[in-house]
Parts: sequence; structure tokens; C-alpha cells
Amino acid sequence: MFSLQGKKALVTGSSRGIGRGIALSLAKQGAAVVINYNSSEEKAAAVVEEIKQMGQEAFAIRADVGNLESIAAMYTEVKKNWGKLDIQINNAGILQYKPFDQVTGEDWDKMIAVNLRGQYFCAQEAAKLMKDWGRIVNIASVSSGGVGIAFPTISHYTTSKGGVVGMTEALAVELGPKGITVNTIAPGAINTDMGGAGDEKVTQALMARLSIKRYGEPEDIGAAAAF
Repeated sequence: MFSLQGKKALVTGSSRGIGRGIALSLAKQGAAVVINYNSSEEKAAAVVEEIKQMGQEAFAIRADVGNLESIAAMYTEVKKNWGKLDIQINNAGILQYKPFDQVTGEDWDKMIAVNLRGQYFCAQEAAKLMKDWGRIVNIASVSSGGVGIAFPTISHYTTSKGGVVGMTEALAVELGPKGITVNTIAPGAINTDMGGAGDEKVTQALMARLSIKRYGEPEDIGAAAAF
């Protein structure tokens, strides 16, 4: 087991689901964690309390990663509180099921703004606060194109996550000399609302394509991110 004692981390979209699993995993290894949320204030507060009960520092910041001004304000607050950041997990994302020929410009713009542009500019702001050492982990998807298997009715989601993979490769090359590594985790079917758990139709479609016939758990992704 390794230690992240003394490290400062920020996990976007961490009030629930995969983000919550990652935040708790980082805290278990000793990191202080910012819990970012957009609408789930009570759930974010509950995650903060869980981390504090572990003996680690945590606080929540509301920010919409689809909005550049909101992103900038979040990192201003991080700088005010900590003066630095060591670990950035770009997890916040949205998913919409919609046939390709029904996707509107508004659907497209929102998907790209949150899932791709948000990750890019969160990484940019985080890197400014990293002092000769940093870890950036971008959450993509097995539906990223070239990474796993594409699914029907999520073409705009798949496009956004494919962009995350390309972005990660580019940032890894650019930031590596500064002591900052950049990696991607591409989760498959995870036991969360966004992952389709609880929706019988979605679950049946997913299980038909999975060899082990079960959902992964947020803690599985959390362990990978902490590593």
C-alpha cells in the first residue's frame, strides 16, 4: 500500500457515483480532497463528512465544469485555501441517450462543454497550481472510440469521450517535462445511475455485451485512480 499523505486533490463531479468512489479512495490513502458538485449539495456534504471521519481534510465547492467562469472561480478558491494542488481527477460528465439523427446543436454543445471542454480547462487550471509534481487523471469511457466498444444512441457522448483520450495523450507529452503525468481511465458498465443501473432496458443491453455479466463498482474505479 502507498501513501498520498500531504497531497491535495480535487475530484470533479464527486458528490456521487464514480467521482465519490474516487474521492473516498484518495482520502483512504491520505489525501485531502475537494469535492466538486454542481447540483447535489447535500450529497457533496455527506462525502465531505465521510472523508473527515477518516481523519482527512475535505471541503466542497460548487462549480459547473461546463462554464469557464465557474471553473476559474473554483480554482481561485483552491488556491486561496491550499496555495497548490497535487492531484486533479476530471470525472464530471453527462450522458444522454439519443439517436444520431435526433441530436440537436444544443445537445452537442452541452455534451462537449461538460465532457471535453470542461476537462481541458480544469486540467489547465490545475496544472497552474502544481509545483514540480502533479497527477492528472481524465475519466473517459469504453465508448471512447478506439478504446473499447461503441454503443448506439450515444454518438455525441462517444465523440466527447474520444476527445478526452486524444487530449490526454497530448497533455501527457506537454506536461511530462514539468513533472506532471496525465492518464486516462476508461470505465465500462459501473453500478451508478449514469451507468444505467436501475434501468432494466439499459442493463439488459449492457449485460448482453459483458462477459462477466455484472456491473463494476465505483470503488473499482476509485482504486485505479488512486493508483
